[in-house]
Amino acid sequence: MEIILLERIEKLGAIGDIVTVKDGYARNFLLPNKKALRSNNANKKVFEANRAKIEADNDARREAAKASSSDVDGKQVVLIRQSSNAGALYGSVSVRDIIEALQADGVTNVTKAMIVLERPIKTLGLFDVKVSLHPEVAVNIQVNVARSPEEAELQKDGVDVMASMFEKDEAGFTEAYDPNAEPGEIASEPTDEVEETQEEA
Repeated sequence: MEIILLERIEKLGAIGDIVTVKDGYARNFLLPNKKALRSNNANKKVFEANRAKIEADNDARREAAKASSSDVDGKQVVLIRQSSNAGALYGSVSVRDIIEALQADGVTNVTKAMIVLERPIKTLGLFDVKVSLHPEVAVNIQVNVARSPEEAELQKDGVDVMASMFEKDEAGFTEAYDPNAEPGEIASEPTDEVEETQEEA
């Protein structure tokens, strides 16, 4: 379907551009959200007649987005989740979870449509997430997914919680196998002397 863009769409074009997109994308997203018009002679005339107002409205929204971007840019939100020992979450972190965390932190100017989450978050860790406040204004936030507020603080300070947890597990296994071993030391295996003693017995 051929359409006229009413705002800048990433990877498509700018205001006033006439582009061709898949019918489903146009019908289900661009047209109902007033981001585009069907390209025909009547709509071209309507667009040209209102072009100055459309561009002025867009400029006003862009400036408002820039003004509010400092409240969002670089913000970190913490989400506490249960996970397996390998760090895989039971479930995943969704756009709604991120919005609720932002709202709880006092950020009210971000909607679900603004969160650009390329794939659901399914593990513990720190994740950079893009927030598109306006088609021409984007910032990044950091989503800190941890099992406890304490782990979230460690991750915030740059500690790899999962790596340190595995190190502890290995040290614990060594101590259980060989009580004389130092934490983190490779446990010694049974010697030949022990085997010979057992044979003599």
